[in-house]
Formats: sequence, C-alpha cells, structure tokens
Amino acid sequence: MIPRYSRPEMVAIWSPETKFRIWYEIEAHACDAQADLGVIPRENAEAVWRAKDVQFDVARIDEIEAVTKHDVIAFLTHLAEHVGADQARFVHQGMTSSDVLDTTLNVQLVRAADILLADMDRVLAALKTRAFEHKDTVRIGRSHGIHAEPTTMGLTFARFHAEMARGRERLERARDEVATGAISGAVGTFANIDPAVEEHVCAKLGLRPEPISTQVIPRDRHAMFFATLGVIASSIENIAIEIRHMQRTEVLEAEEYFSPGQKGSSAMPHKRNPVLTENLTGLARLVRMAVIPAMENVALWHERDISHSSVERAIGPDATITLDFALNRLAGVIEKLVVYPDNMLANMNKFKGLVMSQRVLLALTQAGVSREDAYRLVQRNAMKVWEQGADFREELLADAEVTAALSPAEIEEKFDLGYHTKHVDTIFRRVFGES
Repeated sequence: MIPRYSRPEMVAIWSPETKFRIWYEIEAHACDAQADLGVIPRENAEAVWRAKDVQFDVARIDEIEAVTKHDVIAFLTHLAEHVGADQARFVHQGMTSSDVLDTTLNVQLVRAADILLADMDRVLAALKTRAFEHKDTVRIGRSHGIHAEPTTMGLTFARFHAEMARGRERLERARDEVATGAISGAVGTFANIDPAVEEHVCAKLGLRPEPISTQVIPRDRHAMFFATLGVIASSIENIAIEIRHMQRTEVLEAEEYFSPGQKGSSAMPHKRNPVLTENLTGLARLVRMAVIPAMENVALWHERDISHSSVERAIGPDATITLDFALNRLAGVIEKLVVYPDNMLANMNKFKGLVMSQRVLLALTQAGVSREDAYRLVQRNAMKVWEQGADFREELLADAEVTAALSPAEIEEKFDLGYHTKHVDTIFRRVFGES
C-alpha cells in the first residue's frame, strides 16, 4: 500500500524483515521439537538459536533467490551462512515450504487483526461518546433522501456503534478462525515429521494446529478473514456517506472539522469539502477489492498449487494496511465532527409540520375514519405543503372533514416532538447496556 494511506505499526507486520524473522522462529522452534524427539542432535538446534540476534540481510536473500528461484530455499541458504553448513543441515527437517509460508501468513494475519481490533475500539469509543452527547439532539430522519419522521443525532451515532460492534465481533471470530498453523510436510501426511513438531511450533507462535491440512492450510479460513474486512469496510463507508450527506450545503447538519490554515479548493476559497469521508469511501472500495480473490483462492488443485500465493502477497498487506488507516481516519472524523443542532431543527421545519403526517393518519383511523379516507385527507393537505409552501397544521385545522373527526386540541397534540423521542432511552439501553 502507498505510504499516504499507511501506518507504521501495520506496515511493519508485512515487511520482509518481519517475515524472515517469523520464518526463522518457525524453523528454530521446529528444530527444538525435533531435538526433543531425538530426531536431530540437541547441539544443532542450539546452534540455530544462536542466530536469534542476527539481522537477516534482505538483499542477500534476494540475491540467492535470483539463482534458486525459490524464496524459502534462499532464506535457508542465508540462515546456513550464519549458523554454519554442518550445524544447519537439520534445519527444515521433514518440512515443506508451505509449512513455513502458510504458518507465517497466519501469524501476520493474527497480528494484523489485533491492531484492527484496537482500531475498532477507538471508533466504538468515539461513536459512544458522540451518541450520548447528542442523544436528545433532534434531527429529521430520511428515507429515499426525503424527510420522513423525527429521530435524534444520538440514535444515528448509536446505530453506527451497533453496526461497528457487530463488525468487531466478526473480526474476533475471523482472527480465531485464521489462527492455525501447519507443520505437516509434503501433502500434509506427517510422513517425514512428527505431529508433535507442529503442536510445539504452533504453541510457541500462539496458534492452533490445523486439524487437517493438505500441503497448505485450507483457504476457506482466509476467505472468511478477508470477507470480514470487506464488511467492516462497508460499515466505514456507511458512516462516511451519512456524514457526506450531512455536510452538503443545502443540509449542513454536520461537517468534518476544518482546521486553521486548511484549504478546500485551489480555485474557490469558500469551499469546505468532506474530503476525509470521501477518501474513506474510496478506501472501502480498496479493502473490498480483496474479497473476491480471497474467495477464489479456496479452490486449489489437489493437495497444493500456488495460484493463491501471488494473490495473498498483495491482498494481505494491502487490505489490512488500508483498513487500519481507514479505521483511524474514521475515528478522527467522528471525534472532531462538528454538529449543528439549529440547522437540524431548521431543516426539519422547512416543510412546516409535514413530518407529522403519520400521527394524524393514525389519529383519524382511531377516530373511526377508514384508512383509505384518512390517507386521502392527510395527503391532500400534505400536498399543499409540498406545492404551495402551506403550513400543514393550519391546513388540517381548516379542513372540515379532518376537524369533523379530530378536535383542534387533538390536532395540535399531534405536533409534539417529544412523541418521537420517547423511546430513545430504551434504544440506548439495547445498544450500550445500562450505562
């Protein structure tokens, strides 16, 4: 991923230095287990561990790979240069390259998931804070982009919190599902390596042994992992789209923080654009771009092919680095989001009581008017608001058919905003618990 959308901690997980360090740890732990079983001499395992402080030379490994055309063999050759050819002769005993590659990938995905879970905690904390801050800040709810009925800004933040909380739970499950390792040798039969070696290596790396692998760990695990990242990215976009709409000039119910010295346009000095949330929409597309290739990686030939390999070399870093950046950007947007309660009320009142139409409809039916007639009475008065700029309440009070069923006081009561917010506390308890 390009540096512009990258954060150092996540980038480090995918660096060649980190990868080779994990490869080394797998090989060294495997040597320990082999020595415990009496398969290799203990002194050879200890010799491998004496290289634990070595900074592996990425350029040298690349140089060797240019000849061998095999990355794991290149690494093992470089490791032998540090350990000594005789002492290193038992390294990789009974193993195959996928044992190293697949186990390493899963270690990296688990570490990436841990960072992403922390990122989501920051987003959730920001959403909760803003939800309680604006629990009773009334705004108009919209369906199809059109005014519907009153809601609150707190409920908007709360529903995003609930969505992100579900995403976090999914990510925890995806992390757990991908936290397996395989040291099972060619085609996964353990013919040349004891299953105890796999158990030892996995325990040291914080993984579980894969119950049954071929020469690779099953890729349905990875498909689920990347699909989960895609869903989280879609939730980020969901929030970003809401903020972008709220920042439109005609709406302006909230906007991204505009810092001192910030410029919105090279041509128009007045501009304050929702650039961060627009960026989040784009980043969400990049994360979702990994989902279909991850799904297609599930179907491999027989016990192994490498059609998945080139895909994972790209989507592993790109999807996790991008999502890490996006989650932190989103948290910052929410934390600093500028909310305009007065504009929310002004927007809601733009069509002079129109948003109370359902209450009047229900009141008429409860007063004995058929639903069809009640709908006709309410709609004909509502259309005057749309088309003539009339006041909905005044039109109802002047309509003899309406007042034949409802008294003026009953009509007036239907315009009480509190009616629409009476269950906000109940919803908050469902989302946040008794806080």
